[in-house]
Amino acid sequence: MGLARLAALHGVATTYSPSAGVTVPVPDSTVVAVLAALGVDAATPDAVRAALAAAESAAEERLLPPTVVAWLPVTGPPPVALPPGARVRVDLEDGGLLEWRENVPPAAAPESGAAASAERPAGGSSAVPGWPELPTGVHRLTVRTAGGRTGSAVLVVAPEAVDQPAERVHGFLVQLYSLLSARSWGMGDLGDLAALASWAGRALGSGFVQVNPLHAAVPGAPTDPSPYRPSSRRFPDPVHLRIEDVPEYAYVTGQDRFRLDALLEKAAELRASVLEKGALIDRDAVWRLKLRALELVLRVPLGPGRRAEYCAFLAERGRALDDHATWCALAEVHGSDWHAWPAGLRDPRSPETARARGDLMDRVDFHCRLAWLTDEQLAAAAAAARDAGMPVGIVHDLAVGVHPGGADAWAQQDTFAAGMSVGAPPDAFNARGQDWGLPPWRPDALAASGYAPYRGLLRGLLRHAGALRLDHVMGLFRLWWVPFGAEPTEGTYVRYDAEAMLAVLVLEAHRAGAVVIGEDLGTVEPGVREALSRRGVLGTSVLWFERDWAGSGRPLAPEDWREGCVATATTHDLPSTAARLTGEHVALRHRLGLLTRPLDQERTEDSAEVAEWRACLTRLGLLPEGSHDEEGEIRAVYRFLLRTPARMVGVWLPDAVGDRRPQNLPGTWDQYPNWRLPVADASGRPTTLDELAASPRLHALMEVFRPVSAPRTGTPGARPS
Repeated sequence: MGLARLAALHGVATTYSPSAGVTVPVPDSTVVAVLAALGVDAATPDAVRAALAAAESAAEERLLPPTVVAWLPVTGPPPVALPPGARVRVDLEDGGLLEWRENVPPAAAPESGAAASAERPAGGSSAVPGWPELPTGVHRLTVRTAGGRTGSAVLVVAPEAVDQPAERVHGFLVQLYSLLSARSWGMGDLGDLAALASWAGRALGSGFVQVNPLHAAVPGAPTDPSPYRPSSRRFPDPVHLRIEDVPEYAYVTGQDRFRLDALLEKAAELRASVLEKGALIDRDAVWRLKLRALELVLRVPLGPGRRAEYCAFLAERGRALDDHATWCALAEVHGSDWHAWPAGLRDPRSPETARARGDLMDRVDFHCRLAWLTDEQLAAAAAAARDAGMPVGIVHDLAVGVHPGGADAWAQQDTFAAGMSVGAPPDAFNARGQDWGLPPWRPDALAASGYAPYRGLLRGLLRHAGALRLDHVMGLFRLWWVPFGAEPTEGTYVRYDAEAMLAVLVLEAHRAGAVVIGEDLGTVEPGVREALSRRGVLGTSVLWFERDWAGSGRPLAPEDWREGCVATATTHDLPSTAARLTGEHVALRHRLGLLTRPLDQERTEDSAEVAEWRACLTRLGLLPEGSHDEEGEIRAVYRFLLRTPARMVGVWLPDAVGDRRPQNLPGTWDQYPNWRLPVADASGRPTTLDELAASPRLHALMEVFRPVSAPRTGTPGARPS
């Protein structure tokens, strides 16, 4: 009982439910290990008693939690209960000050510009007696009771909900690396993203383009190609740079120009190997060429204006950028896993690291420059989307975690739980559970910092985003922690302060004028979707998963879909629509030995499911007689999505040309070329952006969207008030 009580106080579950009516106990060894990662000793009964007594005593003595959340408009009880007569002070993030005495009736407002009196609330009306109107932002709340007790907390004040698109919009979903053009260096880049957004917005009336995470990868031999296990989520990867678009590129002269031209020829060969010879996308080969090119381009001195812009970027990104660039420079010398570095360099604040930073200052500056150039091209892609009239624009993707040996894990060690990995518990789809190899954030460290690491992460990602998608959005509520060396089945859930996580998310999205999308597929805890919806966070609804699970089990009627979602036919982890309709995804899994049942049984069940959807499409008049060919059926699928009330409808770009291959096949590593396939047509021939734009098949599919696209109102990028 003592261990369970101690675990509950720290948000650590001692049981979990893999399915309705089933409860599974968590091993005590797991609970002890997770508590240790949170700084709590529970190794012995005596340690448990001591830790429990300390935790309960601290809870009784604490006047305020580390972080307090207030949603606007504030109604009902105050955001935090305070003793009568307590003196309350709020230091606003803009330097302003509010002061009042709790439970004292409101008085006349002070003159403009003056601090609120200690005996009365600040000016303005409030639905909470005795509390002033609070501006949105991250403030400091300080309370002193009549008895002399004091407490201080971070006060996060957020709008009630994040804004949603002002109108129904459709757009493309694409893995950027897979979208090559005649100018790519062997993989899609930010120049291609800008071109796609400009074309799709102007020619097709598309409202957004959603891409995979563009986070900085961990360098290696080979580099992990997955965009969902990055070195840093705080900074993008310069492998996405369009070299020719760097302003200094035009001023490379002499022998450096000769060398640069030679690299361009090699880039053309690399591009041709993918587009013409069927080679896989080789991120490492692309980066080797781009790195050599950038080292030549960055020899060109910055002009006064460019230098001022660069210095402003350095000042704005501050220590986070310095840490990131330092890690990159150290990784070039000592390898990409900081755990194996010399002991003194494992601490980003050590004297040894400071000396190494000085010794490597040229390389630190080089990596800062790369971050700046990538930020500039992200801004250019966002501007291209806005200029094309896209109401939403570029939708960026936030991975659920980072690589344990990467830059973020090194720079923010106090925030991550040592010895733990994020994963998923056993369920109906995976009886062994999952271990994703990503260190989780410590909820206690986040709260104590006022969620500063989370706020900084979101602010950086939202700099040039019209919307932000959160992978595994359920992680705002709880994550499955697996101790190192344990099986995924031996993990447990650790709970986060979802109210605070959501408040920070809504606040930062509001400041950026961005939409928020949560990937809420799979096992979702009761109440999570409702909480996300209440805060304006759109969900993700995939055609094949939307069924009347509580009733007939048949495909869910389009009018019964939720409005607050991005509706799509597939994702990067699922078969393309062509593969689903033809059953080729079953054949692929059979060839790779991934089926858990006999092939005939899998095919029979899959065919029955597809037939059921065909019947549904026919019944709704979306698949008229004579259109039972593959292309007609794919168009019918998207007509169905347009029948739903979904705020956003996503078109998987490979669907537009009949691509059969998934970008990622979960459960595989070297058996399948995950994250390395270019967009291809129905025959498997790689298709460039230029060919996509001229594809009759793509235009036939996009005609589905023209009759139902509402006319644009207001200015591009406008949000509802």
